Amino acid sequence: MKKKPVTPASARPASTRGSGVVDQKIYDSVLKAVMSQRLPPGTKLTEASLCELFAVSRTIVRKAIQRLAHDHILELRPNRGAIIAQPTPQETREIFAARRAIEAAIVPLAAEHATRAQIARLRQIVKEEHASFHSGDHPKWIRLGGEFHILLSETAGNPVLTRFLRELVSRCSLIIALYQAPNKTPCPNHEHEELIDAIADGDATKAIAMMNQHLLDIERALRLSDDEHEVDLAEILDLA
Repeated sequence: MKKKPVTPASARPASTRGSGVVDQKIYDSVLKAVMSQRLPPGTKLTEASLCELFAVSRTIVRKAIQRLAHDHILELRPNRGAIIAQPTPQETREIFAARRAIEAAIVPLAAEHATRAQIARLRQIVKEEHASFHSGDHPKWIRLGGEFHILLSETAGNPVLTRFLRELVSRCSLIIALYQAPNKTPCPNHEHEELIDAIADGDATKAIAMMNQHLLDIERALRLSDDEHEVDLAEILDLA
């Protein structure tokens, strides 16, 4: 029986070649543009434009859009399609209120259970956070700020609280990236350092008060606006 010739991967249509890789590329490109504040909130992303920019099928684009929506980076709105998430002031207040409640439960557990190795890792993340801020790597700085709070949650030894916090941190990181006011640092490194000191000392009362104030300061540093923006999607996604 004669074998059928194998079509080289490079000769296959983009829609059937490495769809997972392309899906990830679309996801990463949009996320990077959002976190670096080049894609402002409310920007519309059409399937047609993404298909053209990435030379892929609608199936792949829809998969990427669904992932971005699941992670609250995009919002899917009737008759408007996908837009960059645009949390309202009320949603922002609700998200931060929920986060303060969760972290108030986490901090005393962390003060009780954190090991020396975990404290050392928290201090290392703060150093990396500090370095990324001063090097101008804004997306990395935001990501490390979120990782600090997740790792702190893990020291508490309650995986349910950590799971709840992961979603809240993800949404807060997006809000910070979208709405951080110019020339303001919504998450100063020294506050993380002082929080680690309180937890290392086992001072739960002090740590709770510091965490609450820390999250309030982050929220107050945000600049919320309903302005809409015209953007060049190809240029923003580095495809121009």
